[in-house]
Amino acid sequence: MPATPAWPPRSLPRLFVSQPLAGGAAVELDAKQANYLGNVLRLGAGAELLVFDGLSGEWLARIAEAGRKRMTLSVERKTREPESIPDIWLAFAPVKRAQTDWLVEKATELGAARLVPVMTQRTIAERVRLDRLESIAIEAAEQCGRTRVPQIVEPVPLRRFAEDLDPSRHLYFADETGGEPLASSFREGPTAILVGPEGGFTEEERGFVRGAGASAISLGPRILRAETAALAALSAYMALAGDWR
Repeated sequence: MPATPAWPPRSLPRLFVSQPLAGGAAVELDAKQANYLGNVLRLGAGAELLVFDGLSGEWLARIAEAGRKRMTLSVERKTREPESIPDIWLAFAPVKRAQTDWLVEKATELGAARLVPVMTQRTIAERVRLDRLESIAIEAAEQCGRTRVPQIVEPVPLRRFAEDLDPSRHLYFADETGGEPLASSFREGPTAILVGPEGGFTEEERGFVRGAGASAISLGPRILRAETAALAALSAYMALAGDWR
């Protein structure tokens, strides 16, 4: 006898909505979302999809009304509880736009809880568009099955980030001059990983980051691009102390 397929099927489109979700709720989509479902995916009244609000988990919904520029969903039932994720922050020096976009997308897929753009002495990006990065994180969460979207905060100067960090949150920073191997460094609990820009931290920056209680870690013998280093460190954390175990 063939196995009963899982329901709802994973092939259903997923959509993040800002409105709080509950069984029986009606959700009015914005014009961009309505266009995506109606004109790109060619979905009409009665079609099913999965929705999440970043707080309450994932829900099965059905298109109740579909127009040219508007669409209303009817929320039917919960399909998944909110995901439980490690309390891991990734603090990174923004690089060029394409590389920063890629970093945010992949960090979302890897399970980061918060993304913190940090401005260092060698940071080359003068402007960080949070609305763009938030849209990228939402799209990545929709695609990878997350029920939470990482919080992306305003850019902060490196010194202020290090000095204001709660002492209960362990801070690791990727030090290109050397540090402890990752395998013997990471431990469970609230954590922040700090990765510098192309060219690395200055001697002054390394000094006050260490003075703030950060642990220097090594990312191996090869020179990594800034965005590669950030994602390598986050991946290693998830494997050693996060939810990949």
